[in-house]
Amino acid sequence: MEGTGQNTPHRDTLPVRRIGFFRRLQGHVQNRTIAGLMELVPLMVTVVIVAIIVDYADAFVKGSRLVEGRPWDFPGIGLIVLAVVFYLAGLIMSGRPGRRVMEMKDNLLNSIPVVGTVYGVTRQAATTMSSQYRFSRVVFLEWPREGMIAVGFVTGRAVSAATGESLVVIYIPTVPNPTSGNLALVIEDDVLETDMTVEDAMKMVFSGGIVLPESLAFARLPRERGIDEFLGRFDAHSN
Repeated sequence: MEGTGQNTPHRDTLPVRRIGFFRRLQGHVQNRTIAGLMELVPLMVTVVIVAIIVDYADAFVKGSRLVEGRPWDFPGIGLIVLAVVFYLAGLIMSGRPGRRVMEMKDNLLNSIPVVGTVYGVTRQAATTMSSQYRFSRVVFLEWPREGMIAVGFVTGRAVSAATGESLVVIYIPTVPNPTSGNLALVIEDDVLETDMTVEDAMKMVFSGGIVLPESLAFARLPRERGIDEFLGRFDAHSN
């Protein structure tokens, strides 16, 4: 009887251990599956979108007499033609006559109900996406109050001939729609410099802070006052 009593606790703990093991296994599988899904979804979406664009472009171009049955009638010819069209459009827009034509086109489309709204939103999004090539660097500044910092993109710089002090023009985007935001003129010595690239900053803005670079470094690098202050490097962690 005593031996039976000694074995009872051991028998009772076996189901508990099995339940704990299966819960850990379930959590492990679930976490790894979600992690793999989040890594592969962007790739899958990119592949699907590119495939759709190629199919539509091919269907549009291959119906032409200049392509159908010719040696250059092969899969992907539509994408090549689109690239050439985009290049020619950019080449034309770089000149004064081309810009005037584009302004007339914008005014015409914006004047049409519904169409103007859709075109305006699309135009703003495209402008924002391409604007990263015109931002000189990423900075942080105290905004909208002291003790709170916001990310900004430097779009211009002005220097006083009398004092030598410089101002930077900073665009502060709103999240997650960077097509609108605030414009600030700040003494250049008062901004926080960072090693974050424009591309990483745009990803952070579009994702609402979900997509962060591996680390962020902040420093005050005044040009006139000559006192450097490294504020530290911060590593990003997922919740």
